Amino acid sequence: MRGVDGSTDELRRAHDTIAEFYAEKLPEIYAQLPVEQAVVDLFCTLVRGVGRSVADVGCGPGAIVPYLVARGLEPHGVDLSPEMVRAASRDHPDVPFTVADVRGLPFADASLDGVLGWYSLMYLAPSDRPRAFAEITRVVRPGGYLVVGYKQGDDSRRRGGRRIGVEFDIYWYSQEEVERRVTDAGFRTVFRADRPAGEWDEQPQGYLIAQRD
Repeated sequence: MRGVDGSTDELRRAHDTIAEFYAEKLPEIYAQLPVEQAVVDLFCTLVRGVGRSVADVGCGPGAIVPYLVARGLEPHGVDLSPEMVRAASRDHPDVPFTVADVRGLPFADASLDGVLGWYSLMYLAPSDRPRAFAEITRVVRPGGYLVVGYKQGDDSRRRGGRRIGVEFDIYWYSQEEVERRVTDAGFRTVFRADRPAGEWDEQPQGYLIAQRD
């Protein structure tokens, strides 16, 4: 994925640099976020009604993978960063992980029952969003589900990562922007929620689950 300045390499290098930090910290952080866990639980329940195969797009070190497996799903992690994929494969050896870009997913048409875009679509510049959402639509079979976790804001570009020693572009989404993108991509919103800013973030967070038409 790339920012508006085409900084795919910047994003990849930054996440390669922080892969071990994320591998250590993200499971600990996620364990303290009950709203996020409840949203993922609901996504898993909905997906099990149609199948089990899901892709975690922008999976990082695979922090959510144990939750998906424990809830009966068969995840395949995808990330732009080779070091994130290396850490994920080491920590979760029974789950497949692939280095790939959301704008070109390594899955056949209509081969998945669900996709997680869990705080990963925030790296997409507006010009890249149609292609990325089209790819998600391509790989999710009709009736399958998409869950999105995102930072709520005014659709503006920010510089992220400074607190952990790196820099890359991120984009805050309004709820209207997320709903418009999933609707345009052929999904129907079935659940939405938000949470106020907390210890681990500086702005409200948003969550949306949608079903493929």
